[in-house]
Amino acid sequence: MKLAHDAITLSVLNNRLVNICREMGIAMMKTAYSPIFNEGLDFSCCLFNSKGEMISQAEFCPAQLGASIFVVEWSIKEIGVENLKPGDVILHNDPYRGGCHIPEHCFIKPIFYKNRLTALAANIGHLAEIGGKSPGGFAGDATEVYQEGLRIPPIKLVKEGVHDEDLWKLIMSNHRTPRNTLGDFSAMIGSLNVTEKRMLSLLDEYGYQSFCEITDELMDVAEKRMKAEIAALPDGEYFFEDCMEDDGLLDKPTWIRVNVILEGDTLIADYSRSDPQAKGPINATYGVTAGATYNAVFHLTDPDIPRNIGAYRPINIVAPPGTVVNAIHPAPTVGGNTETHPRIWEILMGAFAKAVPEKVAASDGGSACNFLFGGVHPDTHQYYANYHLEGGGWGGRATKDGNHTIIVPNGNCRNTPVEVFETRYPFLVDSYSLEKDSGGPGKYRGGFGSRRKFTVKAPEIILSTLFDRVKVKPFGLFGGKGGGNVSLTIKKKGKKKFVPFTKAYHTASPSKFSGIPIHDGDEIILISPGGGGYGVPFLRDPDLVLRDVEDGLVSIKAAREEYGVVISKSAASLSVDYEETALLRGQRQ
Repeated sequence: MKLAHDAITLSVLNNRLVNICREMGIAMMKTAYSPIFNEGLDFSCCLFNSKGEMISQAEFCPAQLGASIFVVEWSIKEIGVENLKPGDVILHNDPYRGGCHIPEHCFIKPIFYKNRLTALAANIGHLAEIGGKSPGGFAGDATEVYQEGLRIPPIKLVKEGVHDEDLWKLIMSNHRTPRNTLGDFSAMIGSLNVTEKRMLSLLDEYGYQSFCEITDELMDVAEKRMKAEIAALPDGEYFFEDCMEDDGLLDKPTWIRVNVILEGDTLIADYSRSDPQAKGPINATYGVTAGATYNAVFHLTDPDIPRNIGAYRPINIVAPPGTVVNAIHPAPTVGGNTETHPRIWEILMGAFAKAVPEKVAASDGGSACNFLFGGVHPDTHQYYANYHLEGGGWGGRATKDGNHTIIVPNGNCRNTPVEVFETRYPFLVDSYSLEKDSGGPGKYRGGFGSRRKFTVKAPEIILSTLFDRVKVKPFGLFGGKGGGNVSLTIKKKGKKKFVPFTKAYHTASPSKFSGIPIHDGDEIILISPGGGGYGVPFLRDPDLVLRDVEDGLVSIKAAREEYGVVISKSAASLSVDYEETALLRGQRQ
């Protein structure tokens, strides 16, 4: 392929577009009302050309970035390019129209240059409150999408610069926290206005024709480079499977299976052998499955490839309708984007481990630990709702240990800081630490999960959760062992023991439920999962095991039983007994 423009010209425009997307995100973060935006960074920002092809994105939430391709496509198809006017803003959150799940709201603004549609600015953000049967819409026991919140097809919320007040009233009247929703919506629209200004300035500099030619060429370059990356992978078929341990309603696993086919510069991720869609809310839409597939492939390929539609084109996906990876309406889908996406990412890592073991990681913790709550604040007497994520350990790699307490790979998000958690909501965080022995043992161990203990400080809070990995460990690779499980327990005021919610409230699932009332003085412990280990634990450097023991991350017992490392303890220090370690490891090999 002969380039019409030199590499510097292409690189400069590509990076300018990326920075415009970054500024869109910064504007949103600085002006949004809800912590899930300004602390959690659960949003994404993209640019598209007039045909609806992605031309740029910033480094925000991969789950949203992958699905945005389909969200914008659906929006243009339903509204019609010919019906777009300067000043319009489209809103869309329907998971069955290319979206992720109902909480993800997408705003799209057409950008006209000299009366000609030239680009589309789009952002997607996770609303902390969306209506539905429980605060936040994350009903872990939902049986249909209607229970998960207000579903909005592509509509013009702003028409030629004028807000449609009737639509705004309709939406706000279906949210428990309309003030926050109004603030977050305004932040998202405001960031699009900033983007429009930056794009018009850039178009003044480049001109319409040159801009279109360079962005078209950038897409071709990205496609060519991605094909080259795929061609460098060993040809073959690579299978892997893992499960969602329950769907919130039935105590049985739902299996996701992938067959990755590599042939030349073609990559196919075939999910045809996956289980049928579930009754509960763990189903993925096609947009979620596609986004997870793109996410995994991007992790294994050159990070400098321009992130536009060209990089996506060589990645082919087979996801039969009616399966857990391509659910049919009206199946509930709210957990698909946060829990099933990472599981898909993980099984792709497991499949690629057979082709390129040096590039992959063992399973990350595999659960976003979606923790949602709402109620009337005892101090302000105002209704509040919050969506909290908890990071887990990431998997060990071929040359390094996994990182600690990182949000699952679909998120690229952050949790709610303790100070914000306590200031805005009626909880007291009693302790927050890494969970000992939660990192999966391996030559390179998995990262550690966290332990958060907090006390309710309100007469009543309504709690909903949607976790996974309570029963099934995050997997290790190449002899590495699984990471620690998720745990969620409660000690009601006046009781002596922490117990699972299945015992305290008779929920069908220990980690997927909604609308549970918790009360003043109740205490909760949330333990997030650890990452899986990579490589045989007995091959781990004993000095690294000692370091983890000294740091309080690995117990002396686990050092001996999992790693075959004997730690001697004196009054002054800890040390490795190398002779006993060699003997113990020799006996067990």
